Amino acid sequence: MKQQANLIRAGQVIEHDGRRWTVLKQQIITPGKGGAFIQVEMRDLKTGNKTNERWRTADTVERLITEDKEYNYSYMDGETLVLMDPETFEQFMIPLELLGDQAPFLQDNMVLNVNLVEGDPVAVTLPPHVTLEIVEADPVVKGQTASSSYKPAKLSNGVKTMVPPFIEAGERIVVRTDDASYVERAKS
Repeated sequence: MKQQANLIRAGQVIEHDGRRWTVLKQQIITPGKGGAFIQVEMRDLKTGNKTNERWRTADTVERLITEDKEYNYSYMDGETLVLMDPETFEQFMIPLELLGDQAPFLQDNMVLNVNLVEGDPVAVTLPPHVTLEIVEADPVVKGQTASSSYKPAKLSNGVKTMVPPFIEAGERIVVRTDDASYVERAKS
């Protein structure tokens, strides 16, 4: 399906120069002189190589239709995730690198949304929030609670985040999977 280049969004899969690419980032740039263009960072689905490409906003690109399917995460086998189809109970394997920075937030039996192009996995989306335990948190500095300051803490998956001063080690909190930011205390 052809679409204008200025409609390219992160997560889409496009075909360019005979290859399939997944879009990582896009930015529309309007220079002081001349027409606007779109700068796109994308990854080759076969080789994993990244590249940047520029198009004029009026150019057209070939967008591939993706099929979204939900799978349950079973286990990791080296650099491969083993997922299970909840309807047919068949196993499905995808490379860990499709998760990128979100890999530490993977939990047993988590429901993952996998984008497929002609049966090949091109992207994986985790749920927006996960509940994790704080294993390390700096002590509260006197007077720190008066302002809306945050302190560093380490989560049970090894990721570091910033939490409000009233959160202590051993507590369970809800964090965003896309940037590891604090959302709220976990409701038991």
